[in-house]
Amino acid sequence: MKKITWIILSLLLSVYIGTLIFHQTKELPDGTSYLGEEHWLTEDEISFLYDLTYQKEGEEVYEHEIFNTVFQMIEEAEEFIIIDMFMINDFSDEGRDFPEVSKMFSDKIKTQLEKFPELQVVIITDDINRSYHSHDATYIDYLADYGAEIIYTDLSKLRDPNILYSGIWRMFFQWFGQEGNGWLPNPFGETSPDVTLRSYLALLNIKANHRKAIITEAEGLVLSANAHDSSGFHSNVAIKVTGPIIKDMIEAEHAVAAFSGGDLDAFPNVQQLENHFPPKQRSEERTIRAQILTENKIETSFIAALEKLTRGDEAWLGMFYLSDRTVIGALQEAANRGVEVRIILDPNENAFGSQKIGLPNIPVAKELVDDTNGKVEIKWYLTNEEQYHSKIAYLKGSKESYVTAGSTNFTSRNLDNYNMENNIAVTAPNTSGFIQEIDDYFKRIWNNEDADFTIPHDSKEDVLTPVKYGLYWVQKTLRFTTY
Repeated sequence: MKKITWIILSLLLSVYIGTLIFHQTKELPDGTSYLGEEHWLTEDEISFLYDLTYQKEGEEVYEHEIFNTVFQMIEEAEEFIIIDMFMINDFSDEGRDFPEVSKMFSDKIKTQLEKFPELQVVIITDDINRSYHSHDATYIDYLADYGAEIIYTDLSKLRDPNILYSGIWRMFFQWFGQEGNGWLPNPFGETSPDVTLRSYLALLNIKANHRKAIITEAEGLVLSANAHDSSGFHSNVAIKVTGPIIKDMIEAEHAVAAFSGGDLDAFPNVQQLENHFPPKQRSEERTIRAQILTENKIETSFIAALEKLTRGDEAWLGMFYLSDRTVIGALQEAANRGVEVRIILDPNENAFGSQKIGLPNIPVAKELVDDTNGKVEIKWYLTNEEQYHSKIAYLKGSKESYVTAGSTNFTSRNLDNYNMENNIAVTAPNTSGFIQEIDDYFKRIWNNEDADFTIPHDSKEDVLTPVKYGLYWVQKTLRFTTY
């Protein structure tokens, strides 16, 4: 009997290890980890947008423009709207009144579908909005009745970042599905519908389609902001473009729809795209280069640009999460060769209304400062009950600069082909209006020009206890975390 037991246990262990290895290393779905063409743009074909929430004379000020632009894009669309948005919901664990971003976003789409019945609308999103099959997505699913193609990303096709748990889930739990009547409290907030145990089991895989893009026949927007009520006060960034680069944005989203079983006929066809976005010849006015990147290509592009910087050049980061070891090592190397590295980080103290303990940014910040003897300079964004949710890097050379911005936190989960992510990378002369706006954005926040935006790194030193530091390393090693 003992021999049979050992044989069974050995077989289960072998299957588990095989499952774990396969889903860590399997080929990605076609079209993911995408590297678009480099397109030459004029100043008029690209713009930088941002949302800032900050303190001024004891009052909270909201300087927001991103979703005003999103709503305008939807209102002006007559042929197609393609949306990839991580969160479109009003989930919250706070009693605070938030802007009804998700409802307004959904209502704008519905109104436009009613106004233009032939309008092609594709909405790609993440299962988080229905709590992993526990309920309908209030601001998404009903739009199918108006003609929208709703696509929930098939996360099972992605690699598994949770190295210990996901193998067990695939072996034993995934076969039961997640649909059913919820009876457990929703992890995303007291006001959210109850969920099933199977939904919790799916959630623990901790992976997502984290992309954020809005595309119409006129413009494309890559952003860090979600259409999510309790994210409505967050600080965020976005880059808007027009021209043939929009075809690359659509190609990247077409790939997600394809591996998730979406109706590909809902997308604009090749002829439509050629009519709207004919090739443009290079000219003296086209001095800005832009490229659409997804998943790991975002890291590859950033690291290559960072390695080109030399003594006296500048590297600026504004980031909600920073923990990827490749990025951390590259930043340390840059600082040690004389690049001026300045980083603005969220203190990681608030998420969906729940208090957090400063992970991962507080230990990562200490490591970067200590290991470079202060050559890496860091400030904390002065948040209240919101987040500094931006994801942007700005590398300033002697004559031209590189910017990457979008959905992507600089963490292993976001950069190592686990989550679905999207960024736009831009290279432009330092004299361009676009780069000047980026430069002004960072220096305004760093120098606290006209308001209180940031506080010194050492103001959070007492927050990092040995227990928190140990927890950070356990989470990083086992990947049982969202960063």
